[in-house]
Amino acid sequence: MRKTQLVLLMLGAAVLAGFATVTPAAARDYPWCAQGGEYDYPGECAYNSYEQCQASVSGRLLYCDRNPRFGYGQEQPPQPRPHRRTRPVAPY
Repeated sequence: MRKTQLVLLMLGAAVLAGFATVTPAAARDYPWCAQGGEYDYPGECAYNSYEQCQASVSGRLLYCDRNPRFGYGQEQPPQPRPHRRTRPVAPY
């Protein structure tokens, strides 16, 4: 009986430790959105390609359109790469 309680206590502690280390998933917008029906604007923006979106909305009375964050330039521009400095080559 005592061993069972100890095992349950250790299992509970391990589960709590696991929950304490979980971090939420980072949200990411993709270029294509499923729109219409039960989705508010801009829709479910979870598709890399138009074909993926079309496959998902097939038979669901939805349609695919560009993600407005991508279509209207609201995404963050890529950071420029730093210029690499090179040594001048000495003439022979």
